[in-house]
Amino acid sequence: MKQNKMKIWYDKEGDYLEITLKKCKETYFDETKKGFAQIKDTKTHRIVGYAIFNFLKKRNKELTISIPN
Repeated sequence: MKQNKMKIWYDKEGDYLEITLKKCKETYFDETKKGFAQIKDTKTHRIVGYAIFNFLKKRNKELTISIPN
């Protein structure tokens, strides 16, 4: 059975956190609310990850992300 690996990447200079759930060549951002975006596959429009802008500024607030099954 093929397993997907979650990748977490943080850019300190840009204060940007990205969580990738699945590899995908072509993606786009779908902003869900200010500073948060779903990363979607261009072909299937399925969620393949999440982006959080100004991550450290939000660290004292609860961050809740729904992960699709």
